[in-house]
Amino acid sequence: MTYELLKQDHAVQVYIRQADAALEALGFTEHSFPHVTRVATVAADILEKLGYPERTVELAKIAGYLHDIGNVVNRTDHSQSGAVMAFRILDRMEFPPEEIATIVSAIGNHDEGTGVPVNPVAAALIIADKSDVRRSRVRDQKTVTTDIHDRVNYATLKSDLLLEGDSLTLDIRVDTAVSSVSEYFEIFLKRMLLCRKAAQTLNLQFHLRINDQAMM
Repeated sequence: MTYELLKQDHAVQVYIRQADAALEALGFTEHSFPHVTRVATVAADILEKLGYPERTVELAKIAGYLHDIGNVVNRTDHSQSGAVMAFRILDRMEFPPEEIATIVSAIGNHDEGTGVPVNPVAAALIIADKSDVRRSRVRDQKTVTTDIHDRVNYATLKSDLLLEGDSLTLDIRVDTAVSSVSEYFEIFLKRMLLCRKAAQTLNLQFHLRINDQAMM
């Protein structure tokens, strides 16, 4: 079973679409196919560059694509709900138990409230998810002045992950006319600390650079 086949599964498509619709109703930024596809791609790219086996890279893609389906249940504890949902999907598709265990543990541990980088797939998923900050995730520009999450995302002109040796740097360009750097830390500090733990799991040093200034 592959990532490409999983993407074609009707149930998976419905859960991703409806999970994003639920978050839209709650006023959250975009969590639909652009987000999960980007997370899948970045998580896999990290592990591939670090020399992990091809199948481990594939599992990271799958975990990344499924990681937010639990939002169709509720935003609270969505990582755990998503892990249970992913188990049902992967079991139905006859994934080996060892691969199911790796994927569901990664999904169940990707949220900064309760997450721990329990394995390389989980670590790569955490980093890929928490680094996806960008203007295009804002649904309505009218909310930029009233919602800090929309404001920070809208202010982010560039967000790149740079892997050089044992150093992983999240390089961000922020339009400070829209949002201050301090606002980024106000809502994303826990996420950045979890990224640092995830990087350590992969034997990497995590760095954050905003507008060419080292922050972590």
